[in-house]
Formats: sequence, C-alpha cells, structure tokens
Amino acid sequence: MVKLSKRLSAVASFIPAGAAVIDVGTDHGLLPVYLAQNGLSRRIVASDIHSGPLRSAEELVRQTETEDQIELFVRDGLDGFSRRDADCIVIAGMGGENMAAILAAAPWTKDGVTLVLQPQSRAAVLRGWLSENGYEITAERLVEDAGRIYPILTAKGGAGAPYTLAELHLGRWEQISADPLLERYADALLRRQEKAEDYDKQAAALCGALRQWKERIAQ
Repeated sequence: MVKLSKRLSAVASFIPAGAAVIDVGTDHGLLPVYLAQNGLSRRIVASDIHSGPLRSAEELVRQTETEDQIELFVRDGLDGFSRRDADCIVIAGMGGENMAAILAAAPWTKDGVTLVLQPQSRAAVLRGWLSENGYEITAERLVEDAGRIYPILTAKGGAGAPYTLAELHLGRWEQISADPLLERYADALLRRQEKAEDYDKQAAALCGALRQWKERIAQ
C-alpha cells in the first residue's frame, strides 16, 4: 500500500467518495494509486504534461497491480477531457496562475464538478480568478508538511461574495478562521510582504489587512 504525505493525504480527504477523478499533473502517481488501493473512486485518470513523470507513474501502477483501475495520459492540463470524464478534478502542487490557466481552458469544469486545488504559490491569484470567473470556493483548510504550510481549497461552479484583500491571500474568513494553522500562515505571509524588495502601496495595503486579521484571530 502506498503512503501519502500529509499534504497529499489532506488533498485526498476532500475527494468525494466514489467519484470519477482526474488527477492533473499526477507526477509519480501516488494519489491515483492510493485512491485505487483503498477503493475510494469509481474511475481514476492520471495525467501529466511530461512523459518522464508519467513513466514513473506507470511503473508505480504496474508494481501495485492497479492497471485495471487507473488510466494514464500525457496531456496538457485538461486538454482532451470533458465533463463526462470526471466528477472531481484534482490539481495539486502547481502555482495558482497555472491552475487558473488550466481551468480557463476547460470551462466545462463549472458544470457540477468538484475541484480540489492545492496551490504551491500564488494562491491569491487562484482565488481571485475563481471568484471572477464563475466559481465558488466551498471549503478551505491548511496543512503542514515538512515544515511548510499549504492551502487546500475546494470549488465548484457558482457565484459568491467578493473577496477582501486579506481573504484573497488567506481564504474566506468564515471558512478558515478556526484553522489552527491560520495564525502562523498569516505571520509568514506578513513577514514575506514586509521584507519584499518591491514593497509598494499595494504591499503596504496587504500588510495592513493582514495585521487586522491577526488581531481578529487573537480575539
């Protein structure tokens, strides 16, 4: 049985039981194999833009004898897929701007699909894009793995209220305020902004918003 990192375990926890899943940018295929071995999904597709990682995924699938449960494709994002292929799409371990570009090229993902997204960077870009392009973020959580804190969010087609500046960077207050990692995550983001070489009015505004959030968290 494969063992997932804390980050991928948290990602897996958001995948609806029995869903047909596409894991975009699967890398070594750990998440699809985990889903297959635990009987968590009725169909599993793993794709990657690069053939090298996909060969590693193919080898893991072969070693774990899950060939009859996992389909593997070399694909750029969601190219070649459609709504009938998935109830849930997982995109983990990419920058937020790359995730937004993948979803922008596949507007069918608004049609009743659960999105499980774990941005490595630029989460604010991803939240802003989702909010402005017909998606609603339905849940968020933070997970710590190997000394780093990662945001994980789920989204679906729909409309929600606009995000404040702090919420774009940290998540909607109602969804994330009780997370035990939020204060540390906000502290780290504030320190990065304060030390940024290109500190400007926009960065100053963000720092002010983050400090207000820290006060709310402490109450």
